[in-house]
Amino acid sequence: MPDELVNVRYMVDDVEDAVDFYTAHFGFTVRTSAAPAFADVVRGNLRLLLSGPTSSAGRPMPDGRTPQPGGWNRIHFIVDDITVEVERLRRAGVTFRNEIVSGPGGRQIVLDDPAGNPIELFQPAGA
Repeated sequence: MPDELVNVRYMVDDVEDAVDFYTAHFGFTVRTSAAPAFADVVRGNLRLLLSGPTSSAGRPMPDGRTPQPGGWNRIHFIVDDITVEVERLRRAGVTFRNEIVSGPGGRQIVLDDPAGNPIELFQPAGA
């Protein structure tokens, strides 16, 4: 369905920092905010749920593990010019995990949001 949102939850350390990051650098708009516990931001059909340590999603699991930010699963943004995007984000002080790498499908790089959640920028081959 064209109007259906795809929902992705990211655990974050600071909801307000995460909202500022995604709205300033990637064009998201705030849908709702219950900061400091939770906020959700939207870009196109992507709804990113930003859950802080005091949110219901941050509660410990029955085995005692606590949901944490980070890891390697990530949202993936397709860009027209990866070099321009990386330069723009570096000027803004964004932290990258690697340098741009090339493969048969295109070029990619991984960066971190303020909580350490990864984001991949990808420029398809031939773009």
